[in-house]
Amino acid sequence: MPNSAAGPVGEALRGRAGLPFAKVRDVADTVEFASNGNTASGYLATPSGGSGPGLIVIQEWWGLNPQIKRTADRFAAEGFVALAPDLYHGELAGHDEMDKAGHLMSTMPPDRAARDMSGAVDYLAGLGSTTGEGVGVVGFCMGGMLTLILAALRPDQVKAAVPFYGFPQGDGEPDYSDLTARVWGHMASPDDYFPPEAAKALEAKLRGMGKDATIDVHQAGHAFMNEEDAMGTHDAELAARLWPQVVKFLEDSLA
Repeated sequence: MPNSAAGPVGEALRGRAGLPFAKVRDVADTVEFASNGNTASGYLATPSGGSGPGLIVIQEWWGLNPQIKRTADRFAAEGFVALAPDLYHGELAGHDEMDKAGHLMSTMPPDRAARDMSGAVDYLAGLGSTTGEGVGVVGFCMGGMLTLILAALRPDQVKAAVPFYGFPQGDGEPDYSDLTARVWGHMASPDDYFPPEAAKALEAKLRGMGKDATIDVHQAGHAFMNEEDAMGTHDAELAARLWPQVVKFLEDSLA
């Protein structure tokens, strides 16, 4: 994911271990929701119990592809009502189409992305099946960056933020003054796209502002959670270890 692609969005918005990926779906559907006068859509996965804490799952730069939907399914299997908004409005890039993925991300209208994510938060918070206080957000790569932006944008509802190998940088940073979410980031080293030293600097900045923020840097490549291994950096052992810890963090934060 090229650094240059991260700018427009940032500027404008100023498995439990061993869980089988293919057999975790409870109830899932495509839903539509209001987006500041327009309409957006997303993939909603509901736990078999019918209710649970709300969780926004934000896509990588590939789009709302089957892997992100499976991730939402996995969170639903853990008891969350998980909504993955379609920020590209139906567009997708395959793992052999990195140029297209970069183009989709860099040309994604940032004001529309902001509206869609905020609309997803309101839709999820308003569902009768969503329990607890506020909602959580988790995202990967581009979605990791957007996770922190959404948490800063919607402090009234976002109470937990878990960004993976992605965060806003430079002029793309939002104003974190009103951030209320607990933040637990998981970054990669080495990572040319989101440098680990910049990640730790962000952690220090947030803590200096009195925020509840921890950003861990793992000795693994970018996209280490993605089992499709498009970049050859998937770390199955690390992913299996982190998954239950992230689930517990979200459960505790949203109880």
